[in-house]
Amino acid sequence: MRARTSPHGSQFGPYTVLDLQQLPEDGKGFELEDGWLIEVAASSRHNWALRTLARILEGAAASAGSQAVVCDGGEWEISTQAGVRKPDVFVVPREVARAAIIEESPRLIPGTELYLVAEVISPGSGSERTDRLRKVSEYARLGIPQYWIVEHAPRLAVQVLTLADGAYVAAPPVMEGTRLETLVDADKPFTVSFDPAGLLDF
Repeated sequence: MRARTSPHGSQFGPYTVLDLQQLPEDGKGFELEDGWLIEVAASSRHNWALRTLARILEGAAASAGSQAVVCDGGEWEISTQAGVRKPDVFVVPREVARAAIIEESPRLIPGTELYLVAEVISPGSGSERTDRLRKVSEYARLGIPQYWIVEHAPRLAVQVLTLADGAYVAAPPVMEGTRLETLVDADKPFTVSFDPAGLLDF
C-alpha cells in the first residue's frame, strides 16, 4: 500500500476523526491535520483574549440585528480539507449552529459555512506556525471571507485578512491604542469596532 501525501508534501498520518473524539474530553486541545493529532496550546491570557473577542463580536452582531452565532473556546469543531480544526473564535449562520447543537447533524461544522474565523496566537507554541501560515491557505480554500490573526503578547494586535480571488489580502496589523473597524458580511452585515487593548480588559 502506497503512503498518501498531503497537498503540503507531508505524509498522511494514521488518525481519524474517531480517534480525535475518543481522546479524553473529546479531544479538547487537539486538532486533526492530515491524519495527525496536533496539540493546540493555550494559556489563561490566550483564553481571556478569545472570550473577550467573542463578546465584542456578539455585541456588534446583536446591535445590527444579525442572527449570526459567535462560537468560541475550541470546543466547536469545523471540517477542512486537512481534517478537523478547533478555531478560537468563529461566526456562523444561526441555522448551522443550531443543527450542530440540537440535531448534532453534522457534529462537524462545515468550514465553508463560516463568515469569519479568528485564531489567537500563542507565541512560541507549536501551533503558532500553523496559525500564521498553514491556516491562511487552508481557510482561504474554504472560502471563509475573513481570517483574523490576534496577538496578545508582547503587544495586543489584530490583523484582518480578507478573501479576494481565492486568496487572503492582509491589512496592516491594528495595534493596541488604535482602533480596528471592519465589516463582517453575515446574514445582516455588521461593523466591528474596538481597540485591541480591550481584549485583555478585566
